[in-house]
Amino acid sequence: MVASVSSILLQQFSGYLSTGGSNRYYIKDLTWQVKQGEHWVLLGGNGAGKSALGATLIGEAKQQSGQRHSAFNNPQLVSSDLQKQLLSANRKSDKQQKVTDILFSEPEINNDLCQQLITSLNFDALLNRNFTDLSTGETRKLLLIKALSANSDLVVLDEPFDGLDAESARQLNRLLKQLSTHTCFVFVLNRVDEIPAFVDHFAYVSKGLLQHSLAKPCAAKRADLFKLLHLEHTPITIPDSPEPTFISNANAPLVKLTDAHVRYGEQTIFENLNWTIKQHQHWQLTGKNGSGKTCLLNLITGDNPQCYNNEIEVFGFKRGTGESIWDIKQHIGYISNTLHLQYRVSISALNTVISGFFDSIGLYQQANELQMRLAKQWLALIGLSDKANCAFTQLSYGDQRLLLIVRAMVKHPALVILDEPCLGLDEANRQRVLLLIEKVCAAKTSTVIYVNHHAADAIKGVEHTLKMEDFKPTYYEQHTAHSESII
Repeated sequence: MVASVSSILLQQFSGYLSTGGSNRYYIKDLTWQVKQGEHWVLLGGNGAGKSALGATLIGEAKQQSGQRHSAFNNPQLVSSDLQKQLLSANRKSDKQQKVTDILFSEPEINNDLCQQLITSLNFDALLNRNFTDLSTGETRKLLLIKALSANSDLVVLDEPFDGLDAESARQLNRLLKQLSTHTCFVFVLNRVDEIPAFVDHFAYVSKGLLQHSLAKPCAAKRADLFKLLHLEHTPITIPDSPEPTFISNANAPLVKLTDAHVRYGEQTIFENLNWTIKQHQHWQLTGKNGSGKTCLLNLITGDNPQCYNNEIEVFGFKRGTGESIWDIKQHIGYISNTLHLQYRVSISALNTVISGFFDSIGLYQQANELQMRLAKQWLALIGLSDKANCAFTQLSYGDQRLLLIVRAMVKHPALVILDEPCLGLDEANRQRVLLLIEKVCAAKTSTVIYVNHHAADAIKGVEHTLKMEDFKPTYYEQHTAHSESII
């Protein structure tokens, strides 16, 4: 059987995907057809195989048996794995790639459409940046612009809204709707509220198989499908704290920044920022993509070298007065997209959690009995006890995220920094993590700084907000004009 014109057919397809070298995800007996004019969404839990099926569809999997026939022109994929590959290539290269080098590297690009996408997503000012200087959301915009302007009949978008601020997400939705008249889209999504209105085919993925698929379902059938994404959670009780490592005057601030700023050359990201964080005073940090949220957090952790050009006090130390990295890091638990991309060591899931006690990427010292017991309790809390011995790099993106979240919390540090922790999590695990953060806030052993772009993910107990737009440069001009049509 051969695929009809403008379609892709996988028939009893078996093969595997390789990511990160030797790590493999196997596909077995997959039968699936996507036709021009159809728009699909793949739903399912973390580790179900959604991303693998999306990548297999466009030909990323090495075929071992079965058939794959495609009549689509130049299929494209946007995914976190693609982002990792680009970052890895830049790290290995002697010369950093500019954004323009990546964006215009393909010969098959619609230049007019590309420029319209750049304008619509407010990306003009970033074209001459180094790729590695982009924020998570800005990187996602770059990959989207490149894929959508590649004259492709089929685009697979794996969590395209992850890392985007609310306005960018709305704008992307508008762009996708316009492009859907002549481009076939397949979405891999964890949040049902992000499913574009024009999607007409729904599929539930489990154990690497299309378990249920619906074509143009009514509201009731969609609701029945969505129920598969929700799990009942038992009440959460967070594990005990080890011996506290930080004891200070309860009235003394954990962190104090005075007239803080970050500048790169002639560009000022933010300035005149004054922020005092007191113990057990939980904060939400808000701002658009590129507003400097991660830069600000890196000033606190010491991962931004400009921390020594600023007046910063952290845990009683004034930056640049002889404190060691460990003096600061031992009191911080951190999860961010950057950390996730950097955490590429093939240690076990259990050891990943244990590494949080030592703030290391990987595990290089022996855990004591208490640390081992607490790490196992946290692992059970996120439902990954059965994967304790699995290599971190061989787990799904969502399972990796869960591990890094509890890694940040395991030692009950004085300060827990959660920079978009729910990226890549399925609905059930997202609700689990939100409840977990709420419990950490209520426990009064850690102070929480929380970054997210979704109003629905607000945390009870996080009652203070810092808005990055309050500290933008006075000369900053926000681009608000968007193209009404890109077709």
